[in-house]
Amino acid sequence: LQPNHCVCPYLDTINRTALDFDFEHSCSVSLESSPHIYACLVCGKFFRGKGKQTPAYTHAVEEGHFVFVHLTKGTFHCLPDDYEIKNEPSLNDISEALHPKFTKAEVEKLDENQELARDLFGRRYLPGFVGLNNLNKTDYLNAVLQALAHVRPLRDFFLLAGSGQQESINGHNNVETEDHNSSRKRKHSKSNNANPAEFSHLAKCFSLLLRNMWSSHRFKSNVDPHMLVQAVSVASNKRYHVGKQAEAGEFLSWLLHQLHVGVGGTRKSGSSIVHETFMGRVEVTTLIKKRRKRGEEAALEILNAVPMANDDAVAVQDVDDRAGSDDEETVERKRQKRETLKTLANESVTVEEETTTETDFLLLTLDIPEKPLFKDDDGGLVIPQEPLVNVLRKFDGVSFCDVLATQQQQKSEEIDGLVVAKKRRYRLKRLPNYLILHLSRFKRNNFSVEKNPTIVMFPVKNFDLSSYVFPEGGKGKVPTEEEVRNMSTKELKKTLKKYGRSDLLEDVVEKSDLVQHCIDFISTSLPDLLSEKYDLVANITHDIPAEVGREGQRNPLEEGSYRCHVQHKATGQWYEMHDLHVRETMPQLIGVSESYLLVFERKGAKK
Repeated sequence: LQPNHCVCPYLDTINRTALDFDFEHSCSVSLESSPHIYACLVCGKFFRGKGKQTPAYTHAVEEGHFVFVHLTKGTFHCLPDDYEIKNEPSLNDISEALHPKFTKAEVEKLDENQELARDLFGRRYLPGFVGLNNLNKTDYLNAVLQALAHVRPLRDFFLLAGSGQQESINGHNNVETEDHNSSRKRKHSKSNNANPAEFSHLAKCFSLLLRNMWSSHRFKSNVDPHMLVQAVSVASNKRYHVGKQAEAGEFLSWLLHQLHVGVGGTRKSGSSIVHETFMGRVEVTTLIKKRRKRGEEAALEILNAVPMANDDAVAVQDVDDRAGSDDEETVERKRQKRETLKTLANESVTVEEETTTETDFLLLTLDIPEKPLFKDDDGGLVIPQEPLVNVLRKFDGVSFCDVLATQQQQKSEEIDGLVVAKKRRYRLKRLPNYLILHLSRFKRNNFSVEKNPTIVMFPVKNFDLSSYVFPEGGKGKVPTEEEVRNMSTKELKKTLKKYGRSDLLEDVVEKSDLVQHCIDFISTSLPDLLSEKYDLVANITHDIPAEVGREGQRNPLEEGSYRCHVQHKATGQWYEMHDLHVRETMPQLIGVSESYLLVFERKGAKK
């Protein structure tokens, strides 16, 4: 073995411009994927093994390329001499490009960074705002990844988990009611203690991609999501595959569920970072009108409610039809009563059934108004504009929305009766700190896919949703400074823990310091947390060429493309991310685009 103090004589043969670690780690000769894949640092190709008669060993002998790096462990080796290169500072930049790592302090300062990084070719880029390569109709995946990469709790969790940091960032952006506080705290600590080594392959690839996007030590200014695309294709059984366009809203729902399961989440709400970040709660009231037969018991109650002679007020089953038991008139009246009872029992009546359930959600789907059927005076199509507050009437807690019956409900009609109408009312009980709104634009029929081009206008800042939230214990009240000073130490700690700011309790010795921390938090962050106001974090739009979608010519989903708008927190500048293209844009243009997915952040959650 090579001694540690000796220097490898072949380090000057390394060609950093040929290195690209974004591709799938598989042997270029045998196409085999295994834990022991080595990258040649001279030509950039991947090979399996380092022993004799392996592709890496053969490549070193035949081509004269001697320096390799283990893609999983990050160790450097010299072949065919087969010794490990240790303590070599000149290779640190390759290690940082292969496995980017972040400390807790670096993660907390990501949103404040304004310095541009430089790649090997001299191109400058802003970490976190880099382009993603389109691998043939994977623009929907790129747009979703750009949006999720700027959701701070999710980003910080995967950056630290992929860097081997077992400590977790305190969930000081969680706002819960008292009813759910204790259980949510237990679930929060469980998700924070997740072991990165036990993550699914998809979650590991997602973590690596986020670290590459936010790294300032890359050899190139863009990122290739090849490994994540392959992991998504395998996990979805090629539902989301290269060369196959898909809806970004459906893919986002699927990806969030896979990440939730991949980091160890369970069916219990709040058992992963995905649930803690995006999960809210909604109350669903279902009103069903059914048409069915009245039934013999209900018909009998109606007959008995009608005034009649004492001898007629007898149950039908007690009627005695034997000869001589009654006179002919009585027998005739009872026979008529039986016929009337039978007619009433077989008569169809409409009954209403109302059920109320509560369920959790990760995103809210909104139905937007349809475009006009007829053209305007100039012969062109009129594209309507609708404010987002009008589209949100579905969740105002008062309006009922019509619901189509499913096949399972149609099969049960023979037993329960024919469903005439079905309506639902939605009441939001709790909103998450990061709210995802899905504007349903695509509709499929037996012949084609149609897109609704209606423009939904929304504010970029201070979007107030307080009128749509109906918490069980009522809306929270901000305590006054005098009430805080009169609290005991136990009450002060309980107040901070209630709103997820237990991190303020660290390094606090005197009660006066605790009181001051609590007053500062209440005066700065708590009013925003309780006001249900949101700021836009990311906006995903879908654009189609002008000639697509008219007269049923071509599929707007296949021919269109996705873009994502994200904001740089330190400067307030908005960027438009379209695959590899990154450019600045104005916030006024974001609110009038054909938005498809909106990600909002609760004000105060970032403080």
